[in-house]
Amino acid sequence: MKREGVHALSFDVEEHFQVSAFWSDERRSKWESYESRIERNVDKILSLLSLYGVHATFFVLGWVASRRRGVVKTIVDQGHELASHGFGHEMITMQHPAQFRDDVRKSKQLLEDIAGVPVYGYRAPSFTIVSRTRWALPILVEEGYRYDSSIFPIRHDRYGMPGALPYCHRIETGSGSLWEVPPSTLKVGSVRIPIAGGGYFRLFPYPMLRPLLNRAVAEGHPLVMYFHPWELDPEQPRMTGSWLSTFRHYLNLDKTERRLKWLLSDFRFTTIQNAVEMVRLACNGDGSLVGTTSINVQHSASRYVTAGNGHV
Repeated sequence: MKREGVHALSFDVEEHFQVSAFWSDERRSKWESYESRIERNVDKILSLLSLYGVHATFFVLGWVASRRRGVVKTIVDQGHELASHGFGHEMITMQHPAQFRDDVRKSKQLLEDIAGVPVYGYRAPSFTIVSRTRWALPILVEEGYRYDSSIFPIRHDRYGMPGALPYCHRIETGSGSLWEVPPSTLKVGSVRIPIAGGGYFRLFPYPMLRPLLNRAVAEGHPLVMYFHPWELDPEQPRMTGSWLSTFRHYLNLDKTERRLKWLLSDFRFTTIQNAVEMVRLACNGDGSLVGTTSINVQHSASRYVTAGNGHV
Protein backbone atom coordinates (compact mmCIF):
# COMPACT_ATOMS: atom_id res chain seq x y z
CA MET A 1 0.00 0.00 0.00
CA LYS A 2 1.41 3.38 -1.01
CA ARG A 3 2.13 5.96 1.67
CA GLU A 4 0.08 9.15 2.01
CA GLY A 5 0.98 12.12 -0.15
CA VAL A 6 2.62 12.76 -3.49
CA HIS A 7 6.38 13.14 -3.70
CA ALA A 8 8.94 14.42 -6.19
CA LEU A 9 11.11 12.08 -8.26
CA SER A 10 14.05 13.35 -10.31
CA PHE A 11 16.96 12.14 -12.42
CA ASP A 12 20.23 13.95 -13.17
CA VAL A 13 20.95 13.02 -16.79
CA GLU A 14 24.70 12.80 -17.28
CA GLU A 15 27.10 10.24 -18.70
CA HIS A 16 28.84 7.81 -16.38
CA PHE A 17 32.21 9.45 -17.10
CA GLN A 18 31.05 12.96 -16.17
CA VAL A 19 30.62 12.57 -12.41
CA SER A 20 32.46 15.16 -10.34
CA ALA A 21 34.12 12.53 -8.13
CA PHE A 22 36.31 11.49 -11.07
CA TRP A 23 36.83 15.00 -12.46
CA SER A 24 40.14 16.05 -13.95
CA ASP A 25 41.01 18.37 -16.82
CA GLU A 26 42.63 15.43 -18.60
CA ARG A 27 39.52 13.24 -18.31
CA ARG A 28 37.32 16.18 -19.36
CA SER A 29 39.32 16.52 -22.56
CA LYS A 30 38.55 12.87 -23.43
CA TRP A 31 34.79 12.94 -22.97
CA GLU A 32 34.18 12.61 -26.71
CA SER A 33 36.21 9.39 -26.83
CA TYR A 34 34.35 7.54 -24.06
CA GLU A 35 31.49 5.16 -24.71
CA SER A 36 28.10 6.83 -24.40
CA ARG A 37 25.57 4.80 -22.43
CA ILE A 38 23.01 7.51 -21.77
CA GLU A 39 20.41 6.41 -24.33
CA ARG A 40 20.08 2.86 -23.06
CA ASN A 41 20.06 3.98 -19.44
CA VAL A 42 17.43 6.67 -19.93
CA ASP A 43 15.31 4.23 -21.95
CA LYS A 44 15.48 1.80 -19.02
CA ILE A 45 14.27 4.51 -16.64
CA LEU A 46 11.48 5.64 -18.96
CA SER A 47 10.23 2.07 -19.34
CA LEU A 48 10.25 1.64 -15.57
CA LEU A 49 8.35 4.89 -14.98
CA SER A 50 5.82 3.96 -17.63
CA LEU A 51 5.26 0.61 -15.95
CA TYR A 52 4.42 2.34 -12.66
CA GLY A 53 2.53 5.23 -14.22
CA VAL A 54 4.93 7.83 -12.83
CA HIS A 55 6.08 11.15 -14.25
CA ALA A 56 9.39 12.61 -13.06
CA THR A 57 11.73 15.55 -13.55
CA PHE A 58 14.83 15.06 -15.69
CA PHE A 59 17.68 17.52 -15.08
CA VAL A 60 19.50 17.12 -18.39
CA LEU A 61 23.10 18.19 -18.87
CA GLY A 62 23.47 20.53 -21.85
CA TRP A 63 26.54 18.64 -23.09
CA VAL A 64 24.43 15.48 -23.29
CA ALA A 65 21.47 17.24 -24.88
CA SER A 66 23.63 18.72 -27.64
CA ARG A 67 24.78 15.21 -28.64
CA ARG A 68 21.67 13.17 -27.82
CA ARG A 69 18.80 15.41 -28.86
CA GLY A 70 16.52 12.41 -29.25
CA VAL A 71 16.87 11.63 -25.55
CA VAL A 72 15.54 15.08 -24.67
CA LYS A 73 12.61 14.78 -27.07
CA THR A 74 11.67 11.33 -25.78
CA ILE A 75 11.66 12.53 -22.17
CA VAL A 76 9.25 15.34 -23.02
CA ASP A 77 7.13 13.25 -25.40
CA GLN A 78 6.46 10.82 -22.57
CA GLY A 79 5.11 13.58 -20.34
CA HIS A 80 8.05 14.16 -18.02
CA GLU A 81 9.36 17.53 -16.87
CA LEU A 82 12.51 18.83 -18.54
CA ALA A 83 14.93 20.80 -16.35
CA SER A 84 18.55 21.96 -16.51
CA HIS A 85 21.66 20.40 -14.98
CA GLY A 86 23.83 23.13 -16.46
CA PHE A 87 25.89 22.63 -19.58
CA GLY A 88 29.38 21.37 -18.84
CA HIS A 89 29.01 19.76 -15.39
CA GLU A 90 31.57 22.08 -13.84
CA MET A 91 30.97 22.53 -10.13
CA ILE A 92 29.82 26.05 -9.26
CA THR A 93 32.55 26.24 -6.63
CA MET A 94 35.00 26.22 -9.56
CA GLN A 95 33.22 28.95 -11.55
CA HIS A 96 33.01 32.72 -11.53
CA PRO A 97 29.57 34.36 -11.77
CA ALA A 98 30.00 35.24 -15.46
CA GLN A 99 30.94 31.63 -16.26
CA PHE A 100 27.98 30.35 -14.31
CA ARG A 101 25.59 32.70 -16.07
CA ASP A 102 26.84 31.59 -19.47
CA ASP A 103 26.55 27.93 -18.45
CA VAL A 104 22.94 28.08 -17.21
CA ARG A 105 21.82 30.36 -20.05
CA LYS A 106 23.35 28.11 -22.70
CA SER A 107 21.81 25.00 -21.19
CA LYS A 108 18.32 26.49 -20.82
CA GLN A 109 18.24 27.85 -24.35
CA LEU A 110 19.44 24.57 -25.83
CA LEU A 111 16.92 22.43 -23.95
CA GLU A 112 14.04 24.75 -24.84
CA ASP A 113 15.08 24.84 -28.51
CA ILE A 114 15.24 21.05 -28.69
CA ALA A 115 12.04 20.26 -26.81
CA GLY A 116 9.88 23.30 -27.50
CA VAL A 117 8.86 23.58 -23.84
CA PRO A 118 9.89 26.06 -21.13
CA VAL A 119 12.58 25.01 -18.65
CA TYR A 120 11.88 26.24 -15.12
CA GLY A 121 14.13 24.10 -12.89
CA TYR A 122 17.84 23.88 -12.23
CA ARG A 123 20.08 21.55 -10.24
CA ALA A 124 23.78 22.26 -9.86
CA PRO A 125 26.39 19.58 -10.56
CA SER A 126 27.17 17.89 -7.24
CA PHE A 127 24.74 20.23 -5.43
CA THR A 128 27.41 22.94 -5.36
CA ILE A 129 25.27 25.89 -4.41
CA VAL A 130 26.88 26.24 -1.00
CA SER A 131 27.34 29.16 1.38
CA ARG A 132 30.10 30.77 -0.69
CA THR A 133 28.20 30.37 -3.98
CA ARG A 134 24.87 31.88 -2.91
CA TRP A 135 25.57 34.48 -5.60
CA ALA A 136 24.28 31.87 -8.07
CA LEU A 137 20.67 32.20 -6.86
CA PRO A 138 19.87 35.71 -8.20
CA ILE A 139 21.55 34.77 -11.47
CA LEU A 140 19.15 31.85 -11.81
CA VAL A 141 16.23 34.24 -11.33
CA GLU A 142 17.64 36.65 -13.90
CA GLU A 143 18.06 33.83 -16.41
CA GLY A 144 14.44 32.78 -16.13
CA TYR A 145 14.57 29.85 -13.71
CA ARG A 146 11.75 29.54 -11.20
CA TYR A 147 13.08 26.86 -8.89
CA ASP A 148 16.39 25.41 -7.80
CA SER A 149 17.14 22.00 -6.31
CA SER A 150 20.81 22.39 -5.43
CA ILE A 151 21.04 23.18 -1.72
CA PHE A 152 21.67 20.04 0.34
CA PRO A 153 21.23 20.88 4.06
CA ILE A 154 23.94 18.47 5.26
CA ARG A 155 27.67 18.33 5.92
CA HIS A 156 29.71 16.77 3.10
CA ASP A 157 33.26 17.05 1.86
CA ARG A 158 32.18 18.37 -1.56
CA TYR A 159 28.91 20.19 -0.99
CA GLY A 160 26.23 20.96 1.55
CA MET A 161 24.84 23.92 3.46
CA PRO A 162 24.32 22.85 7.08
CA GLY A 163 21.54 24.77 8.74
CA ALA A 164 19.70 25.56 5.48
CA LEU A 165 15.96 24.97 5.50
CA PRO A 166 15.47 21.28 4.71
CA TYR A 167 12.04 21.60 3.08
CA CYS A 168 10.64 23.21 -0.04
CA HIS A 169 10.58 26.97 0.53
CA ARG A 170 10.77 30.27 -1.29
CA ILE A 171 13.90 32.40 -1.23
CA GLU A 172 13.93 36.13 -1.88
CA THR A 173 17.00 37.22 -3.83
CA GLY A 174 18.00 40.67 -4.97
CA SER A 175 16.57 39.79 -8.39
CA GLY A 176 13.29 38.24 -7.29
CA SER A 177 11.88 35.08 -5.74
CA LEU A 178 13.04 31.54 -6.33
CA TRP A 179 11.70 28.28 -4.95
CA GLU A 180 14.32 26.06 -3.33
CA VAL A 181 13.61 22.31 -3.39
CA PRO A 182 16.23 20.53 -1.24
CA PRO A 183 16.77 16.78 -1.58
CA SER A 184 15.22 14.92 1.33
CA THR A 185 17.03 14.61 4.64
CA LEU A 186 16.07 13.45 8.12
CA LYS A 187 17.24 14.69 11.48
CA VAL A 188 18.52 11.86 13.66
CA GLY A 189 19.52 13.18 17.07
CA SER A 190 21.57 16.30 16.42
CA VAL A 191 22.63 15.25 12.92
CA ARG A 192 20.73 15.68 9.66
CA ILE A 193 21.33 12.70 7.36
CA PRO A 194 20.63 12.40 3.62
CA ILE A 195 17.98 9.91 2.50
CA ALA A 196 17.20 11.37 -0.91
CA GLY A 197 18.79 8.91 -3.32
CA GLY A 198 22.06 8.64 -5.16
CA GLY A 199 24.85 6.98 -3.22
CA TYR A 200 22.81 7.14 -0.02
CA PHE A 201 20.06 5.08 -1.62
CA ARG A 202 22.62 2.51 -2.72
CA LEU A 203 24.39 2.44 0.64
CA PHE A 204 21.46 1.42 2.86
CA PRO A 205 19.46 -1.79 2.30
CA TYR A 206 15.97 -0.75 1.27
CA PRO A 207 14.27 -2.35 4.31
CA MET A 208 16.48 -0.07 6.42
CA LEU A 209 15.82 3.01 4.28
CA ARG A 210 12.04 2.60 4.07
CA PRO A 211 11.34 3.49 7.73
CA LEU A 212 13.59 6.56 7.41
CA LEU A 213 11.57 7.70 4.39
CA ASN A 214 8.36 7.07 6.30
CA ARG A 215 9.64 9.19 9.20
CA ALA A 216 10.40 12.01 6.78
CA VAL A 217 6.92 11.76 5.26
CA ALA A 218 5.38 11.85 8.73
CA GLU A 219 6.90 15.32 9.21
CA GLY A 220 4.45 16.58 6.59
CA HIS A 221 6.66 17.41 3.62
CA PRO A 222 6.98 15.72 0.23
CA LEU A 223 10.01 13.57 -0.39
CA VAL A 224 12.44 14.89 -3.01
CA MET A 225 14.34 11.93 -4.45
CA TYR A 226 17.12 11.94 -7.04
CA PHE A 227 18.97 9.35 -9.13
CA HIS A 228 21.31 9.16 -12.12
CA PRO A 229 20.87 6.98 -15.22
CA TRP A 230 24.33 5.43 -14.68
CA GLU A 231 23.16 4.12 -11.29
CA LEU A 232 21.00 1.58 -13.14
CA ASP A 233 23.96 0.42 -15.25
CA PRO A 234 26.15 -2.06 -13.32
CA GLU A 235 27.98 -3.02 -16.54
CA GLN A 236 29.34 0.48 -17.22
CA PRO A 237 33.10 0.77 -17.91
CA ARG A 238 35.13 1.31 -14.75
CA MET A 239 37.12 4.49 -14.16
CA THR A 240 40.15 4.85 -11.95
CA GLY A 241 40.20 7.25 -9.01
CA SER A 242 40.59 7.49 -5.27
CA TRP A 243 39.23 4.64 -3.18
CA LEU A 244 36.52 6.94 -1.81
CA SER A 245 35.35 8.07 -5.25
CA THR A 246 35.40 4.50 -6.51
CA PHE A 247 33.42 3.30 -3.50
CA ARG A 248 30.81 6.03 -3.82
CA HIS A 249 30.32 5.58 -7.55
CA TYR A 250 30.22 1.80 -7.92
CA LEU A 251 28.64 0.74 -4.65
CA ASN A 252 25.64 -1.57 -5.18
CA LEU A 253 24.94 -0.54 -8.77
CA ASP A 254 23.48 -4.00 -9.31
CA LYS A 255 20.86 -3.31 -6.63
CA THR A 256 19.63 0.12 -7.70
CA GLU A 257 16.97 -0.94 -10.19
CA ARG A 258 15.37 -3.40 -7.79
CA ARG A 259 15.37 -0.86 -4.96
CA LEU A 260 13.90 1.80 -7.23
CA LYS A 261 11.04 -0.57 -8.07
CA TRP A 262 10.35 -1.01 -4.36
CA LEU A 263 10.39 2.76 -3.91
CA LEU A 264 7.90 3.26 -6.75
CA SER A 265 5.67 0.61 -5.21
CA ASP A 266 5.73 2.23 -1.77
CA PHE A 267 5.27 5.92 -2.61
CA ARG A 268 3.41 8.04 -5.15
CA PHE A 269 5.58 10.37 -7.22
CA THR A 270 5.22 13.28 -9.59
CA THR A 271 7.47 15.94 -11.10
CA ILE A 272 9.20 18.58 -9.00
CA GLN A 273 7.17 21.22 -10.81
CA ASN A 274 3.91 19.65 -9.67
CA ALA A 275 5.21 19.01 -6.15
CA VAL A 276 6.22 22.65 -5.78
CA GLU A 277 2.79 23.71 -6.99
CA MET A 278 1.18 21.54 -4.32
CA VAL A 279 3.32 23.13 -1.64
CA ARG A 280 2.51 26.59 -3.01
CA LEU A 281 -1.22 25.93 -2.88
CA ALA A 282 -0.97 24.63 0.68
CA CYS A 283 1.23 27.55 1.67
CA ASN A 284 -0.44 30.62 0.19
CA GLY A 285 -3.50 29.61 -1.76
CA ASP A 286 -3.67 31.40 -5.10
CA GLY A 287 -0.59 33.56 -4.52
CA SER A 288 1.95 33.94 -7.29
CA LEU A 289 4.80 31.47 -7.36
CA VAL A 290 7.34 34.01 -8.52
CA GLY A 291 6.84 37.26 -6.66
CA THR A 292 8.27 39.23 -3.83
CA THR A 293 8.14 38.49 -0.14
CA SER A 294 8.77 40.70 2.85
CA ILE A 295 11.37 38.35 4.32
CA ASN A 296 14.48 36.74 2.93
CA VAL A 297 13.30 33.16 3.34
CA GLN A 298 9.70 32.00 3.49
CA HIS A 299 9.19 28.53 4.98
CA SER A 300 6.82 26.16 3.23
CA ALA A 301 3.57 24.93 4.73
CA SER A 302 3.81 22.19 7.29
CA ARG A 303 1.39 20.02 5.30
CA TYR A 304 0.87 19.65 1.57
CA VAL A 305 -2.03 18.81 -0.67
CA THR A 306 -2.16 15.69 -2.81
CA ALA A 307 -3.94 16.84 -5.94
CA GLY A 308 -3.57 19.45 -8.62
CA ASN A 309 -1.54 19.87 -11.78
CA GLY A 310 -0.65 23.54 -11.75
CA HIS A 311 2.52 24.87 -13.30
CA VAL A 312 5.29 26.90 -11.76
